[in-house]
Amino acid sequence: MESVLLVMPNTNKGVTLRTDDYGGPCLWRKIDVPKSLLSEKGFAGDMRIGDLDGDGKIEFVLFRSIDGGMKPCFIGAFDSDGRELWRHGAGGDQPQRPGPVTVYDFDGDGRAQVLCFFIDPAVNAPANDMDNVVIQIRDGLTGKVIRQAAPASMRQCTGEGANWVHQRLLVANFRGTKRPQDFVVKLGEKLLAFNKDLDLLWTYQIRWNEYGRCSAYIPAVGDIDGDNRDEINGGFYILDDNGRPLWEGQIAENMDSVAIVPWDNGNMRAICSGYGHVLDGKGKVILRLGKELVPHGQEVRVADFDKSLPGPEMIIRYNGHNPNVMVVANSGKVIRRFQLNYSPNHTGMEAVYWNGKDEAALLYNGGVLWRANGKKFASLPNLPRPVGPAKMGWYHCIAANVCDDEREEVVLYNPWDKYIWIFSPEPMRPAAFDGYKAGPRQYNPRLMD
Repeated sequence: MESVLLVMPNTNKGVTLRTDDYGGPCLWRKIDVPKSLLSEKGFAGDMRIGDLDGDGKIEFVLFRSIDGGMKPCFIGAFDSDGRELWRHGAGGDQPQRPGPVTVYDFDGDGRAQVLCFFIDPAVNAPANDMDNVVIQIRDGLTGKVIRQAAPASMRQCTGEGANWVHQRLLVANFRGTKRPQDFVVKLGEKLLAFNKDLDLLWTYQIRWNEYGRCSAYIPAVGDIDGDNRDEINGGFYILDDNGRPLWEGQIAENMDSVAIVPWDNGNMRAICSGYGHVLDGKGKVILRLGKELVPHGQEVRVADFDKSLPGPEMIIRYNGHNPNVMVVANSGKVIRRFQLNYSPNHTGMEAVYWNGKDEAALLYNGGVLWRANGKKFASLPNLPRPVGPAKMGWYHCIAANVCDDEREEVVLYNPWDKYIWIFSPEPMRPAAFDGYKAGPRQYNPRLMD
């Protein structure tokens, strides 16, 4: 129930650092999850971050589920000093995948709320349907339910297998409001979009659901057409803000990872791991690496990884659950291939702006930071080997600026463990920190593809 501050930050003001001055990673803080929030078996569960009380510091929300991991039955919150803030529900197992909980400030008052599914104890239902699940928005500071809904369109959803267990709530802007105030969830064969009042906006029925040939398990949101409203990229479809398809097509196997990000000359594109595709907003192919180069596109991340090249690059895990990756310029040229370190399940890559937004991003994988030239930048010091099942007990990474200057830290958690690890670039500059500010990479983290 305590946080251990392992680095004494330098509080000198007015220090200008060159890129070469940026040092390696230091363990800024190891946080013990409060014992009162742990499961009976001693693990914490899935985790998200956000500013729950508006003080400019991150807090943590954890949850556990029943019925295979999609129905949260316990949720709690604690601060960065390891103090419990609140808890609701009881019991629960480790979710099979990062699940249906996110932390976001819907009303814009500086204090984030918690958006989540939660079990309805008054209803008995099989494990593979949603008949006993409600959507909730909870006050971040107290955990009390602000709003709750159980629309029939959600309760009617059923499913099984890999396409069912990936359930993630993604914050979006479908109505052109000043800030995102909507969200979407994919439940097997269906997408459902809601506003912050939990009114159903629209639904979309996915046509392709066969294992290995289904659309993206976790879709991505972003404004691909520049109308200040978000679209959805599911790999085999691009939906407009009203849920109507701008394009549909089954273009590749293993459409495991997708994004909507700037790609060529700042143009927003749909990035799709299956065969290494880049599409425009209406499905026109901008880039196709093909099956020979990308037989199984497991994960793809896009960032400015190489400052010697114009614009961003993609790093794609091109052969399934393996450590092999390739770096691709936005011209379509494959720059290099290399092998990442071993990590359980071989998923969980994340781009990290370790040296700030104006410098080349690093790639996190399994406790190691990599440069895009294929050389290891650093292993994160004193990080224990992960505990838990081989394919699930590993360190998920959320990249965020949580304690220092404009450079990003990595916030790590293993759902089967009971600690949070935060690593920061040296030297520390807390005087330059103006408070934690969440963006899409924090409230819509990929975590696993």
